[in-house]
Amino acid sequence: MVDIFKRAWAEYVQPMVQRPDRVQVAAVCYQGSGADRKVLMITSRDTKRWILPKGWPIDGLDASAAAAQEAWEEAGVKPANIRPEPVGSYDYLKRLDGGATVSCATQVFAIEVKRLEDDFPEVAQRERKWVRPVDAAEMVDEPGLKDILKAF
Repeated sequence: MVDIFKRAWAEYVQPMVQRPDRVQVAAVCYQGSGADRKVLMITSRDTKRWILPKGWPIDGLDASAAAAQEAWEEAGVKPANIRPEPVGSYDYLKRLDGGATVSCATQVFAIEVKRLEDDFPEVAQRERKWVRPVDAAEMVDEPGLKDILKAF
């Protein structure tokens, strides 16, 4: 019963009464097409939940380039193609270092992966895994991100 109330709050009530405090960018990194398409999931550093590479905007970079930078730092992605327009966006609550939470609106950019490097900045802090988009949707907690992955 508690889950029903949490979901109703997160999906319906909260978006109507609260604007996001911050903006982030995320990368849905993929290979293949059609039934052969796979997306790259990584674990978060703290909770080890499965997520997409994401982070804060970066001065001097547009949003899609910032998403590509996050994909490199967090997953070792060398992009082949980056779509300049987001494939979607979702809202979620981000826990900050001090324990406080802020609402974030996250723009998601599709990045076709040329190759994955084995040596990248956060290699010791994360796991990565290729999965079908529908399976990726089941791995994440955020309803809006689930929808983006299912549609991808």
